[in-house]
Amino acid sequence: MTDTAANFIARSTVKAEDLDHRKKINFNIGRYNAVVPQGKQQFAELTLARERAKNIKWRAIETLDKQLEEFESVFTSRGGRVIWAENTDQALEEILAICKEKGCRSIVKSKSMVTEEIKLNHFLEENGIESVETDLGEYIQQLDGEPPYHIVTPAMHKSKEDVAKLFYEKLHTRPGLTPEQLTLVAREKLRKKYVQAEIGITGANFIISDIGGIAITENEGNARLSASFPKTHIVIAGLEKVIPTLTDLGLFWPLLATYGTGQRITVYNTVITGPRQPGEADGPDEMILILLDNGRTNILANARSRESLYCIRCGACLNACPVYKNIGGHAYGTTYSGPIGSVITPHLKDMQEWKHLSYASSLCGNCTEVCAVKINLHELLLENRHEAVEDGYSTLAERIAWKVWRKASLSRPLMNMGTQQLKNWLVGKAFKAWTAHRDALDFAPKTFNERWRTERPKG
Repeated sequence: MTDTAANFIARSTVKAEDLDHRKKINFNIGRYNAVVPQGKQQFAELTLARERAKNIKWRAIETLDKQLEEFESVFTSRGGRVIWAENTDQALEEILAICKEKGCRSIVKSKSMVTEEIKLNHFLEENGIESVETDLGEYIQQLDGEPPYHIVTPAMHKSKEDVAKLFYEKLHTRPGLTPEQLTLVAREKLRKKYVQAEIGITGANFIISDIGGIAITENEGNARLSASFPKTHIVIAGLEKVIPTLTDLGLFWPLLATYGTGQRITVYNTVITGPRQPGEADGPDEMILILLDNGRTNILANARSRESLYCIRCGACLNACPVYKNIGGHAYGTTYSGPIGSVITPHLKDMQEWKHLSYASSLCGNCTEVCAVKINLHELLLENRHEAVEDGYSTLAERIAWKVWRKASLSRPLMNMGTQQLKNWLVGKAFKAWTAHRDALDFAPKTFNERWRTERPKG
């Protein structure tokens, strides 16, 4: 077992027994579950909408090279600049070079999972540059020194009392502030940062190929301010974010809103096609898009796992997953948690080190059922398990155990052999990992086959 797997087991064991944590998560996900059905009512044919979205993403990913080249051509014609980054180090080097060129001391940053993936805030801090999260949830997590807990709602694991206590400790506010008061405190602190920052950094919900633009959808307006107030706007996005046309947003924005937060549409929806043009009143002087690979082409090259690149980061699979709801987002130890994280992380990083995430699933299929773009997530988790075994990453003991189990389960005489006590002892010893955190297996005194033979009336 790798250290990564051991850490995951340790963290998940602790969290699974934390009843206060479970209460907060179930409360917040319960509120999500209450509003999502209302958002879905805007679709006359929801299944058809999801199927069309999947087909659009299929076309985008299958022609990814052409889509990105078209985007770059149009985007650069309006004064934008595209930087292709193969990995984290290249992306960080490019960002630091831009910061030095601009004499940057302060950055405002909107919510972006890709910047969490490359650990941008930590890198900037090491280089003496202040980076301030402007999304309220991300700001709370930054104050607490924690990474995001959830793809969409970064501070989902915190109650309003937890946030009030954090603000009291870090910002010296009065104790026991209400959520409304806490929001006003954050707003007052953050508004000053927009006018001070030399650079604004955002992610992109979608990269629109035909118009050479990016689309950002949000509820607080902080991404708009981060993109328009500073003189330089840097966008960092994974290369899989592309969609072919502007009209595709008519489908993707409502889907993302409904499956992400239960809204019909989010509050602020912005399309940005480059830096400020002649005659325009606002916007940055310079706009730079960093297209990040960082293992995504590994998934692209894998025909069976490729559909995981269709993900629009709505977070619905996390909210539906019984494992996530018990162990939480931080237990996974990686940027992308829940079912989608378990699918893509072994490919983005290292299969041997991260294959354990593919087993952090009951395979109930609920993640696939709720996916906005109908990704077969539970089947991809099985595919990861298969790939890990094919690549030789399973242990000798594991291979022997499954061979014995296969031979026994395919043989009726072997299944009927032995007493109930012998079977309980044998399986309990052979599968210690199962009984370590569960009740001991208890076989029936007789198998169904034996009961059928003795109790079925003859005639």
